[in-house]
This record gives sequence, C-alpha cells and structure tokens, in this order.
Amino acid sequence: MAGSPAIDVGYRFSRSHTFDEQQVKAFALAAGDGNPLHHDAAYAASTRFGGLIVSGTHTASLLMGLTASHFAPRGCVLGMNFSVDLLGPVMATEKVLLEWVVASHSFHLNGGLILELEGALKGSDDRVRVAAHGRVLFTPSKHPQ
Repeated sequence: MAGSPAIDVGYRFSRSHTFDEQQVKAFALAAGDGNPLHHDAAYAASTRFGGLIVSGTHTASLLMGLTASHFAPRGCVLGMNFSVDLLGPVMATEKVLLEWVVASHSFHLNGGLILELEGALKGSDDRVRVAAHGRVLFTPSKHPQ
C-alpha cells in the first residue's frame, strides 16, 4: 500500500472519544437498552456508579466502528467476528481512548488479509474498561485514497 504504513503484526491505530449524557441516552434508546443506568440520572446517582454509565453496546460499537473507519479509506474491510469483555463502567461524561493492534494476519483464499486484532477501550484513568478481540477481512485498494 503505497504511502500507507505496512499492516503487519504490531500495527496500531487509535482515537479518542468523549461521551456526553445526551449521546449516552440516545444510543441506549436506539439500541433498545432501557436500563435506567443509561437513562435516569437520579437513579444512576443512587447506585454504586454514582452517575449515568455508558451502555456496553455503545462501547462495543465504537470499537467495531473504529476498525471500519480506519481501514475503509485504504480498501475494502469486512468485519468477520468481534467479542468484547466489559471489565468496568465507563461514565457518561468520560473521555476514553479506543485502540486496536494487529496480533496476527494471514492471507485469505480469495484475496486480502485476515487480520486478528486485539483492542481496548481505556478510561480517563488509563485502565482498560473494555477488552476486545476482532477479526476483519481487509482487501487493500490498488489505489488507496
């Protein structure tokens, strides 16, 4: 891929994201997640979390979306498999870091690369709140953007 870093074991990509209460409530509603920990500030404040927390579907979607956003300008990318471990809460107004690293890759029979990815969402305290594993099929463009 001319002009792009080689996608090899150890290749990393990341971005930050800042949540806000309106976004957290809207995403949970759109995902069909009626848990009051994502919608009811008074209720959430009375729990061990002390405030609204982000839905697990929201954090997982951001991690998965980062793989598509990162690779799509370089070629065709298709998610094959993703799994997440929700290790700790993410507060509804927290700034987080989303990151992935290529753990391994292999050639696909019909062309392209199967990339095995290890990911994490880290909270503002740098602790991993969501650990993830992903597998994508990436076919580099002959003319990357």
